[in-house]
Amino acid sequence: MEALVCKKLGDPTLQPLSSPDSPLFLDDNHPIPKLKGPTSVLVRVKATSLNYANYLQILGKYQEKFPLPFIPGSDYSGVVEAVGPGVSGLGVGDRVCSIASVGSFARFIVADEKELFKVPEGCDLVAAGALPVVFGTSYVALINRAQLRSGQVLLVLGAAGGVGISAVQIGKVCGATVIAIARGAEKTQYLRSSGADHVIDASNENVTASVKEFLKAKKLKGVDVLYDPVGGKLAKESLKLLNWGAQILVIGFASGEVPVIPANIALVKNWTVHGLYWGSHRQHQPDVFINSIKDPLSWLAKGSIKVNISHSFTLQEANLAFTAIKDRKVIGKVMVICDGSGNVSSKM
Repeated sequence: MEALVCKKLGDPTLQPLSSPDSPLFLDDNHPIPKLKGPTSVLVRVKATSLNYANYLQILGKYQEKFPLPFIPGSDYSGVVEAVGPGVSGLGVGDRVCSIASVGSFARFIVADEKELFKVPEGCDLVAAGALPVVFGTSYVALINRAQLRSGQVLLVLGAAGGVGISAVQIGKVCGATVIAIARGAEKTQYLRSSGADHVIDASNENVTASVKEFLKAKKLKGVDVLYDPVGGKLAKESLKLLNWGAQILVIGFASGEVPVIPANIALVKNWTVHGLYWGSHRQHQPDVFINSIKDPLSWLAKGSIKVNISHSFTLQEANLAFTAIKDRKVIGKVMVICDGSGNVSSKM
């Protein structure tokens, strides 16, 4: 089968993949993975999502390190190709999605039955493959941790990225007033069309002044929940907008700068700071983790949320996919489409 292999740490945007300088190698004859136990399932991958974390993993800058060589990739969707004798809830041909630590940048992947989620009727399979990480992260952050309520004000930084757009949409599902911040006319235009109540272009607007003006016009006191996947100067400025008792959700540091949240002000204003590493909930709070994928899938089927696929690439174009992430050209999600031929028996 075809599989994208990370043979060394480095810049995944280097091209072509055949270059000795590229950390990535497209292996045309990688062995198809075998079922590991009675409840194992072999999935023919339809599409796999490219997240900023995948980019950091190959650079060697992510919090988790993987032994080389490894196949990158995390959330994915596909069709069940074969099942172990102990599998009871899935059958060959079922549409599924899931998340792996690594391994989804390939034609096939093996997962345990309990790790797979059936994709409801009415859901696009590629969209389902884009959903787990970004909507799972925002679900746990906003619903489980911040317990966002109707009538509250949610401020989303980096709102045109994958997690940002998911936060905007979940905020609207919760009935919150959503203020979205992004850079560039194309991104801000998309956010306006996605239902955000107020959108700010940080490239040419004073963010603090614009938020305050909007809050005053709506007779709102301030921001109740800050959703921050960016960090840096923008995060620091946003602290000035928070209400007494506000909640800060630390999602990531796309700016490359980790913000400092002054503890003395957090004390006086009774702020709560939540660190949010979604993947660790699979181990520590498995029920929360499961709901964070199941509920958004049901919302997707009902049309309550939508997944915006900004760019799609093949495995052969993986370096271009990483370039889109690196250059911040993305509005929503970057997907790698893994359709291909392969003869694999359904009885393993």
